Amino acid sequence: MDPISREPPGSIPSKVREEFRPKRPALGKGFDVRPATLVVGGDTPVRFGLLAQLAAQNHDCDGAEDVTVALERLAQRPYDAVIADLDSLPGPEQAKILRALQAAPGEPAVVAVARMEDAAQVQCAWDAGVMGLLRKPPLDTEMRFVLRSALETRRLTLERKALSRRIQNEVLKQTKELLDTIQRLERVELGVRRSQEETIYRLSRAAERRDNETGRHLKRMSQYSAILARKLGLTHDQCETIRTASPMHDVGKIGISDVVLYKNGPHTPEEREVMKQHAVIGYEILHGSHSELLETAATIAWTHHEKYDGSGYPRGLEGRAIPLEGRIVAIADVFDALTSKRVYKPAFSLEQATQTMADGRGSHFDPELLDLFWESLNEVLEVKSRYSDPEGEETEVESASRFPAPALAGGIPPAR
Repeated sequence: MDPISREPPGSIPSKVREEFRPKRPALGKGFDVRPATLVVGGDTPVRFGLLAQLAAQNHDCDGAEDVTVALERLAQRPYDAVIADLDSLPGPEQAKILRALQAAPGEPAVVAVARMEDAAQVQCAWDAGVMGLLRKPPLDTEMRFVLRSALETRRLTLERKALSRRIQNEVLKQTKELLDTIQRLERVELGVRRSQEETIYRLSRAAERRDNETGRHLKRMSQYSAILARKLGLTHDQCETIRTASPMHDVGKIGISDVVLYKNGPHTPEEREVMKQHAVIGYEILHGSHSELLETAATIAWTHHEKYDGSGYPRGLEGRAIPLEGRIVAIADVFDALTSKRVYKPAFSLEQATQTMADGRGSHFDPELLDLFWESLNEVLEVKSRYSDPEGEETEVESASRFPAPALAGGIPPAR
């Protein structure tokens, strides 16, 4: 028992609770339910003072004199917020304890109470990633605003995690359906390859439609990939596998939230990280099959955004650590993206596209493969003409012979 109370340790006395209970909620619009808040602190007067302030702000509050009691209470019921008095926590363990409180069931919003003149306490709260910081003793208005902000941050964090879980579950569901279809196809003998190729194209087309791409983009970039593979000297079967698998490069977009994928305007850094996940999602969808074709597609989906200098994603692979298929498709995909009209940009001229890609030689692209691509440019342009987008090609299909010799001599346009 606390020395000033006959009630359970850490609880606020009933007289104090009733004295400070408001007639209506004090947190304002949006907080229709009283937040459950736990105060952790060994200094009884300080703890009771905080509990009184919380009761006055319409919190359903409890106290705990030490961390052990606090963790027991957090295990027994979920709390929305935890206020921890850093003076009552052992110095070397403060950050570890704050993280443990944040990881408790329900993931409460943890707010630290610190002496602002104590730089070590403030730094500890920052390092632990708490959702709020209060001076000691806190003002009523300060506590009100800090708790409002912390509870709102917690709500948004939990909603984001729930959305992420729903997306992952949907991806797993779609993955299972896709793999079931693939397993059925693999039981068919040699004649299944054409059916399999058509299925892959249609799945790729579905992913591309989510990003406002055209089906002809898939045909062009897959043919460009096969041309480059042949120029490299790969076997006919290897070139056909790359041609057939490459349209699956962006299949992971089926797992990206519509809110992010269709956002009207630039993405935030967090949204860009979500978009980057399509490479991982595509790999997870395709990987694990007994089909060489699908394993190649998985590799391409995973690695076509890697860059030769290691600055790409999702793994930051560098140089020849990037699988050959990924290095080939990176060149084919970027060339077609540059020379085709998109909702966010006009089509580049052939000269602009080759110059832009030349600027990425050795940084974005494998320099040897890029050289071979330039050597095959006339064949590439024939494919571009054959599979031009409907309603007219966005940019004139030019001949490589129109460029002055230095632009293509040795396969490399002059760098800027």
